[in-house]
Amino acid sequence: MEILEEKKNKNIGYEPILEGIPDWPVYQLSKNRKEFVEEVTQKAIEQIRLLRPSRKQLIDELEATVFREQNRLKRNRWRVDPRDEPRFWSHIKNELIELSNKTTEEATRKEEALLHEIVHRYANEIAGNFKPSRYRFVRAITKFWFVRLLNGARVKKFGAIFRNQYTLRDKIHIVGKVKMLRELAKKGTVVMVPTHFSNLDSILIGWIIHSLGLPAFIYGAGLNLFNISIFAYFMNSLGAYKVDRRKKNLPYLETLKMYSNLALQKGAHSIFFPGGTRSRSGLIEKQLKLGLLSTTVEAQRNLYLENGGTDTRKIFVVPVTLNYHFVLEAPDLIEDYLQVKGQDRYFPEQDKYGSFTLIKFLFKFFTKGSSISVSIGQGLDVMGNYVDDNGNSLDAHGRSINPREYFMTNGQVTADKQRENEYTRMLAAKIVSEYHRINRVFASHLVAFVAFEMWLRKYPKLDLFGFLRLPEEELEIPYEEFRATFKKVRKEIYRLKEKGKVYHATHLKGDADVVIRRGVDNVGIFHLKRPLLKNKKGNIVTQDLNVLYYYHNRLVGYDLEKLI
Repeated sequence: MEILEEKKNKNIGYEPILEGIPDWPVYQLSKNRKEFVEEVTQKAIEQIRLLRPSRKQLIDELEATVFREQNRLKRNRWRVDPRDEPRFWSHIKNELIELSNKTTEEATRKEEALLHEIVHRYANEIAGNFKPSRYRFVRAITKFWFVRLLNGARVKKFGAIFRNQYTLRDKIHIVGKVKMLRELAKKGTVVMVPTHFSNLDSILIGWIIHSLGLPAFIYGAGLNLFNISIFAYFMNSLGAYKVDRRKKNLPYLETLKMYSNLALQKGAHSIFFPGGTRSRSGLIEKQLKLGLLSTTVEAQRNLYLENGGTDTRKIFVVPVTLNYHFVLEAPDLIEDYLQVKGQDRYFPEQDKYGSFTLIKFLFKFFTKGSSISVSIGQGLDVMGNYVDDNGNSLDAHGRSINPREYFMTNGQVTADKQRENEYTRMLAAKIVSEYHRINRVFASHLVAFVAFEMWLRKYPKLDLFGFLRLPEEELEIPYEEFRATFKKVRKEIYRLKEKGKVYHATHLKGDADVVIRRGVDNVGIFHLKRPLLKNKKGNIVTQDLNVLYYYHNRLVGYDLEKLI
């Protein structure tokens, strides 16, 4: 049985599953923003008090929060930070100092007030501000931008960049469980969990959601992106809520988790990037962040607690892989990864970018074409069990099971943190497995993998960092040798597909020379220095071994190295 229902969507579009924007849960959250922020505040405070039950524990936590926040402002202040931040935290610090001069009763009331002040500020900062009119405008701008990026319009005259050679449906291929995704979004709340490789991902997923007739999803966007006004406009308009990764204190983290938890309970479809940040190495994520992911389990448990009947709204988790021939930020991402991994063994390049190289990039941006594939996996419940099109949870043998029973103790639905932490780990493991299963191998991924591994085998005494320092002029693979290895590895990918362990693009089939040429032409198509190309002799060479390593990593995890 094929793991994906592959089809290129050439129809005009899917009918919306909800008639109008006023029916969208994200709109309802924004419309009632003030009330929702207050609810998040109150629930987050309750959770913090459970975790810090004594007065001393609470005061210690508040003091630690003030210390970290003032330290953040000194060391790492951003343009997006409110102007009154220093004054606010100075006020909180002074109030904490004054507690020693108050009676126990007065001090207790003041502690509660300070906790409310802090958590409410965090909740208000996190909350999104979705506006329908802006959403429509941003949707149109997004479509135009992607067309320009993917079309390959020829710049013979200025107006050429505004002409569409292809539609987005010709260039962005949506494959997989599309019908299931739409059905699950009608029956419950969907949490889409995509892989994360590029800053384009959020905008791409936003377009996909609209294209499939789904209402806007909410998603967490790094607060640093709001430093740039135009990014802030786009993010707010597309349903984003803000995530500040500088803040590691308990009140902030619990407020963030409660925002996600309550939004899910209210039926707001959500996007989590469970890897936490873009993959610096180009590897498909293996270690997921469990914080926000755990809110899916908690929200489902709360829905069961609140609804004793059998029609409780279910939360469905849908893995998605985003497949690119290129990632615009790849050179910087792989350098970050190598610097952290190699430390003093890695020596970064200097002066990589200049005016001429920028002009070359802009020329490539408007004269080259490429394509993107979005692979939608089978829906899961919050324990990681597969579900069918009707949302029924299935065991390993395909039999229907009742997920409510996972949350029961002595016949009653109960909260059990240790148990739910285990469910979150189970869900994370299943998502990672699904990422590899629904990954769609491109020709560009395969040529990068084969070339890098072939060169690596020629220098067995060098570690990775010694190998990456080799001059490019010493690296050349005779084409016939490359072709033979390519065919052997491609055959293994076919076999893995038959076993349901990976998928591949249709363009990977056919004459090997044609597929290799397509892969070499597309791998890192927009980069100033090409990770792979043919020289005048027709042999395989590279201009950037680091970036080639990044694209090679896409196929790590399938044990293909043994074939080189």
